[in-house]
Formats: sequence, C-alpha cells, structure tokens
Amino acid sequence: MKETIREILQPIADIFSGFNTPEVVVHWGHPFFMGIVIFFMGSAVAVTGWRSRLLTTEGEVAENKMNHRKIAPLMTLFVTLGYSGGLLSLIMQGEPILSSPHFWTGSLVIGLLGLNGLISITGFGGNKDSLRTAHAYLGSVAVTVMVIHAILGLKLGLSI
Repeated sequence: MKETIREILQPIADIFSGFNTPEVVVHWGHPFFMGIVIFFMGSAVAVTGWRSRLLTTEGEVAENKMNHRKIAPLMTLFVTLGYSGGLLSLIMQGEPILSSPHFWTGSLVIGLLGLNGLISITGFGGNKDSLRTAHAYLGSVAVTVMVIHAILGLKLGLSI
C-alpha cells in the first residue's frame, strides 16, 4: 500500500518540487496551515455544534446551527486537502508515509469526519435524536483526535 500511495503521488510531488519552494515551507507549511484549520475552525465547529444542542433560546440555537452548518463542511474540505498536502510534503522530503502515527491519526480524522458528514447529509435519518447524539459525540471524538494528530505532527516535524 505504501508504495502505491507513493507511486500515485510522486508525480504530483515532483511538480511541486519543481517550484523550488523553500525547504522551510515544504517542512512547516502543512503544520502551520493545518494548525489554523484544526484549532480555529475545529474549535468553532465544536463550540457551535454543542451550543446548538445545549442552549435553549431559539434564536441562539438557530444561529449556532447555521454557523455550524457553514463552518463544518469547509473545515472538512480543508482537512481533506491538508491531508493530501501532508502526504505530498512527506514525499517531497523523502520521508516514509505509513510508519508514522501522524499518518494514522490523520486517516482516522478523515474517516470520522466523513462518517459524521454522511450522518448529517442524510438529515440525521429523518431527524432521529440518536443520530444527532451520535453526530455530536463522533464530532467531539474527531476534534480530540485532531488535537492528538497535531501533537504527533509537531513531534514528527521536529524529528525530520
């Protein structure tokens, strides 16, 4: 699997390598931008999602739901793009891909966000409370894994 991923992405990494991007950007660009996505957008998604569940004032609930619905898909898009950017960064640096816990936590985050998005897109199975609750807790797990992922990424970045 590792060789297949590298074979597929190597031509793309070669294109980006041809831009003569400074090494510091290749090395730290992904963590910098993903840190913004994870900590700012991830926090906003989590806070607005939970506020929409916990608040009782109809206007505040509606505002938080609306903000959650706006930010969550964008965050998921940016995390997915950042995932591919992180893979390209590792390939450009000649680093292994599958041997890092950072890769696996990133893959888990993509899976959790995808599952959560699927639950949401289905309208929570006809607005079932159980699916809304599952969505809230899956989202919380995803945000927690994102924080762990960021810590592992910092550790990885400092080691290479």
